[in-house]
Amino acid sequence: MSEKIYLCKSSDLGEGEMRQVCPPGIKNEFAVYKVNEKIYVTDDLCTHGMVSLAGGDLEGTTVYCPLHGGAFDICTGKATEKPCTTKLKTYEVVVESGDVFCMYGS
Repeated sequence: MSEKIYLCKSSDLGEGEMRQVCPPGIKNEFAVYKVNEKIYVTDDLCTHGMVSLAGGDLEGTTVYCPLHGGAFDICTGKATEKPCTTKLKTYEVVVESGDVFCMYGS
């Protein structure tokens, strides 16, 4: 069963920004993005280079890995540029009273 995990305040993110979030008690690091006033959440770890995507570049809804330059679509998780080929996990986002949550778990 999925649980709702608090990540941050929506006001913590400016337009076109991303950040790494490590919620206490959760063995997962998330990348939270704000694009066109919409919030997206993915795993933060690149599926190719095992590095934080939050340290990369965000262009529209494409995040570029800082290690090898591969890329992912943050809406779908699809790998869009090599060397990345494995899909990035995305999460359902819930925003309540300015608080950003993701649905985490099975």
